[in-house]
Amino acid sequence: MGASLAKGQNTSLTQDGTPLADVTVGLGWDVGAEGVAFDLDAAALVCGPDNRVLSDGHFVFYNNLSTPDGSVRHLGDNTTGAGDGDDERITVDLDGLDRAGGVEQVVFTVSIHDASARGQSFGKVDEAYIRVVDNATGREMCRYELSYDAATETAMVFGALYRRGGEWKFRAIGQGYDNGLAGIVTDYGVDLA
Repeated sequence: MGASLAKGQNTSLTQDGTPLADVTVGLGWDVGAEGVAFDLDAAALVCGPDNRVLSDGHFVFYNNLSTPDGSVRHLGDNTTGAGDGDDERITVDLDGLDRAGGVEQVVFTVSIHDASARGQSFGKVDEAYIRVVDNATGREMCRYELSYDAATETAMVFGALYRRGGEWKFRAIGQGYDNGLAGIVTDYGVDLA
């Protein structure tokens, strides 16, 4: 098992010197004690040095499963969170991002679908986590478990893969938004019009 991160911590994904070409970012959660189903949606925002998406096509989610160059891919929407392991996965071809140029970070978010109408928030979600797995070895490189009561938040920036000094790192962010996914993507420059 890789590094267990707390909010705000980061880790190098290449600290052992092993070349890293592509990873899978897995996100998981369980239904809260009341047993009500939650439809959480993972997304990725591929950003340049200004913390803005490179284009609207670089916002990857269940209705846009891939960046234009295919370097970031969403592997499908899980509408219930049922079962063990990752509920949604996003693959990232780090070599492809290097070739694309201008990519500084990939930000990973999770939002609750139709949260306002259902009266749902992250305060009612259990065991929410994000982890990064090396696709070549299957090794979990790091994991961040959301451990606080996010009573009103309906969307979260869970973490980010980012490039620093020629190497890829991961930062646990855990920033909540009470205005859903729209609040997050607007902050990162996605045009919702």
